[in-house]
Amino acid sequence: MKLIKIKEVMNVTTLSRATIYKYMASGRFPKSVSLGGRAVAWVKDWVAQRVSERDEETVKS
Repeated sequence: MKLIKIKEVMNVTTLSRATIYKYMASGRFPKSVSLGGRAVAWVKDWVAQRVSERDEETVKS
């Protein structure tokens, strides 16, 4: 399992930092994993899976 920081999550998903945190609060995006102190990260596999799902939906439309 690989963890990625917010900047990479933003690049992969094309979402802003505010949108990511808003989606987390509403349950539409996974919660971050605490790395200690103020550092957090997300599981890369989950982010990649969601991007693939989004791309598949775009192709179907």
